[in-house]
Order: sequence, then C-alpha cells, then structure tokens
Amino acid sequence: MAKMKTYTLDELTDKYIGKIGTPKRDKFEQDLKEELQAYHIGEAIKQARIAKNLTQEQLGERIGVQRAQISRLEKGKSLTFSSLTRIFKAMEIPLTLDMGGIGKISLC
Repeated sequence: MAKMKTYTLDELTDKYIGKIGTPKRDKFEQDLKEELQAYHIGEAIKQARIAKNLTQEQLGERIGVQRAQISRLEKGKSLTFSSLTRIFKAMEIPLTLDMGGIGKISLC
C-alpha cells in the first residue's frame, strides 16, 4: 500500500493562493482579516442584544429593519457605519471614538 503524501496548511496556501508577499496572497490575507473583524463585531452585537433581553425582531423594530437584516448583521454581513450607530443607539450603548489630536466623537 502506497503512503499518502500529507501537506501543511501553509504549503497548500502557498500553492493555491500564492506565496507570502505576492499581490494575490496579500489580498487574501487582508480579506481574511476584514472578514474576521466583521465576524467579531457581529458577535458583539449579538451578545449585547442578548444581554439586553431583546430578540432579533425587537432590535429590528427599534432600528427600522426586518429580523433577517439583524441576523445578517450578527453574522458580520452588511455592516455599515450607519447600521452600527443605529444599533448602538437602539440598545443604549455609548460609543466614543478617539480621533487622536482632534479629540473624541460620541456616537450616542
């Protein structure tokens, strides 16, 4: 019986996406990073909603969207600055951005 060759994830990534430093690999890495950040934001929205004892439908009613849109947002999809600020305001979560030398901006 022939022994099967095994590959590491790095070897497969190099082969099918490109080596580190190539434009295709850089784009892949950046896209992956952005998707992961969006996922974490969506998960934070979900945890905050649950902590406030709200259903997706109730949160949707507060910001004027359907339950399905809340579900997408909690999965990290369709995230916009506008939708985030509406969600934070609806759940009465203070959000302040530190803009460095120009000061802080409060969104709620």
